[in-house]
Amino acid sequence: MASQNLPSTAPGTVHGMLFVAADVDATDEADFNQWYDREHVEERVRIDGFLSGARYVSRQGGRKYLGLYRTQSLAAFTSDAYRAAFGRQTPWSVTNLGRMRDPMRRVCAVEAVTGFGSGSHLSVLALPPADDRAALVARAVQAGTQLAQLPGFVQSYLLVPDPVLSTPLPTEHTEGRVLQPLMVLETGHAEAHREALARAGALLQTDAAAAAAQYALGWKLTRADLG
Repeated sequence: MASQNLPSTAPGTVHGMLFVAADVDATDEADFNQWYDREHVEERVRIDGFLSGARYVSRQGGRKYLGLYRTQSLAAFTSDAYRAAFGRQTPWSVTNLGRMRDPMRRVCAVEAVTGFGSGSHLSVLALPPADDRAALVARAVQAGTQLAQLPGFVQSYLLVPDPVLSTPLPTEHTEGRVLQPLMVLETGHAEAHREALARAGALLQTDAAAAAAQYALGWKLTRADLG
């Protein structure tokens, strides 16, 4: 699609993204997934300023479960509505939040968006921390523009963690915690995904095989779905 060649979001329209990845003990997975699918995603997407919530399961590397929640802006994470959500946790939520093993929570600005829509395959490519944010975003825009030419490409974007908003979950390891930028690639099928990931690694000068976690989309809920 020609519109996928548009390089990035327009100024002033940078979305936010809550990124939460975690492992769960096998004995807890059934209830954990039931909670996530029947309560947690809807609860979060109903918060003012939230646009969507999506669940992914690892195909290779990374933590087994990944949740991505897109917001209108980073301001959604400092709102009264967001803070209130933590003051009314259900017992089911408290139990399953405590079941997350080795969690990773990041609140990020969504930069360098190329394309649109949701792909069935998603990779999270960790990049080295960068002092020059503008240069990093420019590189991600250039990479996304080239990746958009590949068959099966759906969307790419750069997640830049906010150090103040990215407070760790209670069970998250904090020693040596590094808030790396994350390049996210979405494609429509496995073959396209492999090619896009290899190309992204070359364009961004990082070892994609070592630095990427690959996921399959489970399901997605948008604010519009809720009426």
